[in-house]
Amino acid sequence: MRIMISPEVQQRIRQLNPWVIKPEDADSLIKQRLPENYVLRKGEAVPAANDRAVLVIGPRQAGKSTLVWHRIKSKAPEILFLNMEDALLRIGLKDPIDFIEHVREIYPFIKIIFLDEVQHMEEAGLFVKALIDAKLGISLWVTGSSSFHLNSRTRESLAGRATRYRLLPFSFTEILENTKAKNPVAASVLEEEIVRHQLVWGSYPAVYLADKTETKNMLLSDLVEALILRDASDIFRIKRIDAFRKLLMLLAGQIGSLVNLSELAAVCNVDVGTVLSYLEILEESHVVKKIIPFAEGKRREITGAPKVYFVDNGIRNQLLNNFSPMTDLRVDRGQLFENWAFTEIYKNIGLSGSIKFWRSKAGAEVDFIIEESGKTMALEVKYASVKQPKIGKSAHSFLDAYKLDQFAILNMNLDTTLQVNGCNVCFLTPRNFASWIVQTLRGK
Repeated sequence: MRIMISPEVQQRIRQLNPWVIKPEDADSLIKQRLPENYVLRKGEAVPAANDRAVLVIGPRQAGKSTLVWHRIKSKAPEILFLNMEDALLRIGLKDPIDFIEHVREIYPFIKIIFLDEVQHMEEAGLFVKALIDAKLGISLWVTGSSSFHLNSRTRESLAGRATRYRLLPFSFTEILENTKAKNPVAASVLEEEIVRHQLVWGSYPAVYLADKTETKNMLLSDLVEALILRDASDIFRIKRIDAFRKLLMLLAGQIGSLVNLSELAAVCNVDVGTVLSYLEILEESHVVKKIIPFAEGKRREITGAPKVYFVDNGIRNQLLNNFSPMTDLRVDRGQLFENWAFTEIYKNIGLSGSIKFWRSKAGAEVDFIIEESGKTMALEVKYASVKQPKIGKSAHSFLDAYKLDQFAILNMNLDTTLQVNGCNVCFLTPRNFASWIVQTLRGK
């Protein structure tokens, strides 16, 4: 005889879904789960279908749950919400067949199932697959991060059954589209303030929207400690937390530099294999992103060491405890500007796109090579005032070797375009860098 869902688990499901018991209060109950000042995300356009799950992946506290609640709120009270971080649910809902029968028997009126934080489930992919294959006629929304995306069985079991969407901290474009300035001068000043905030404090929703510096610092500190003490030890079972923490701090100090895995391993007192596993965890947790060289078969390129960038400047600065303003006294201002440029590209590029860098054996280098939808674009980042529209030897070397759709130079003041070897070279300031990203990466 099959053991059905226990009374304790059934009670917990009811506790998490008070609108099912009091449908007349559904709107007000759902409203409590949304922030007072909601910032529209580009994920608002993600399509939903009953035969596929919508899987929203990204780092903790990037706004995944908020995005889903905003998308599904109109379906209240016909929503069934399950937070899989809850130990009772995680243990009591191991068998998806029991849950499917429970939904059919007790909740036949439900139109949407929302599974939150599914990375805590041992067989998250198989559970979601079973819900889709059961053909309940219900839209399925899922959020997850960390080990949920690491699990290869999850990816295989959801092949063709899920629409994946990556949600990261606010992009400059998202912030700008939700901000209205009353005149062009005010708009220009506001855009500069947004960029300076992102460079120092990053763009995690709670951090960006916080009013006080002390609050921002506390929120970032909590995020870093949650990653190191909670995810690393509890989810990934990392025993050398000291080495994991040291690796993070080392990476924070060498943004934009070639990563020497052997040196990192020696300093952290672990082997290279451990460093690689830690890097994989950090990537899958959406804390850092490793990029590799762009080679395309040219012999003179370096094809070995990668570079590592942080997905959020605020996390990087918290690790080094440096929230100094962006002045000439800040020696790492160039690194922060380069990392910011990377994050803005990464937030807008599709899941099938790639970001690489180019470096020749002679030392010529281009910061970012972006490939998406059959296009190849290059970007150089210069935290300086550029007086004349001309390109350096590295850019010339790259343009001589490759045919590009666009080459851009991000700088602090020059906004113009010129032609080099039949390629459009755009000089961009931070304020129009956002529109360049949208036009080139998202085809608008």
